[in-house]
Amino acid sequence: MQYTQLGQRGPQISTVGLGAWAIGGTNWGKTDDAVSRRALHAALDQGVTLIDTADVYGFGHSETLIAGVLKERGKGEVIIATKAGNDFYHATDKDDEGYGPIRQNYDKQYLIFATEQSLKRLGLDALDILQLHSPDLDQLERDDPWEALETLKQQGKILHAGLSIQSFQETAQAHLLDRHHERLDCIQVRYNLLEREAEKVLLPKAQEYGIGVIVRIPLLFGLLTGKFTRESTFGMDDHRHMNLSPERLESYLSRMEALRPLYHQCPDQSPAQVGLRFCITHPACHTVIPGAKTPEQVRDNCGAANFGPLPDELT
Repeated sequence: MQYTQLGQRGPQISTVGLGAWAIGGTNWGKTDDAVSRRALHAALDQGVTLIDTADVYGFGHSETLIAGVLKERGKGEVIIATKAGNDFYHATDKDDEGYGPIRQNYDKQYLIFATEQSLKRLGLDALDILQLHSPDLDQLERDDPWEALETLKQQGKILHAGLSIQSFQETAQAHLLDRHHERLDCIQVRYNLLEREAEKVLLPKAQEYGIGVIVRIPLLFGLLTGKFTRESTFGMDDHRHMNLSPERLESYLSRMEALRPLYHQCPDQSPAQVGLRFCITHPACHTVIPGAKTPEQVRDNCGAANFGPLPDELT
């Protein structure tokens, strides 16, 4: 495993982390808590020191699983990054038909409340990183979310503040770094071999301001592991029935044909490892947080760190 500092003000982290949405027990099909715990242990065994989660993953269940493993292992150098702003405490079934009863809530007092609930579930006195969870731009034009981050820092409830940039808004939300770069220690961004919009404006701004970058969806919900075909389908309890619908799957798989030469030049690596190496090769990107539900997936992902960045001629 390799390690780096998350931007100018962030903590030391592993260059390959673990995304803990899939183990939350919702939105990714069937999960088994015992297997999820083994996956978390496998990540720590491999030297992972960044675990990224959110309060809404399994409506608190992901955070609870992480807390249980940390209680067994001790927190040590592990950095826990969680998120808030998708309110499942006060939502109704009508608020969100895709991921369950969720509604955006970036009111200052709500974010403070949500942070306190995450602290209780995780069994921590302070969150290493709290990220605003992919808000709409109009939410971020308000003072409330930014004041909440400042207040939580002042209260010692969070150590670092971040923003998870909304998917497909990488350029539209990039100006927020100009306005709030003194508040933001890190950002989280959707970025992978097939989705590179962040390279245009967002990543250069992050470099300019010394803001840490956490890359999410680096394997495009598993597509870039090479295990899906045009016949692949997903159950209604798996968000990929929307995000990798037959139409999207066809588009992505067609574009993946152009990646064959890259994979052929890395014959000793899995497609997942090549995809993760691509992400951390960009000089603005400090770490990737691929999701995993099994120890085997964790170990394969972590292997990417052993190879380091891709050579310039392959990027």
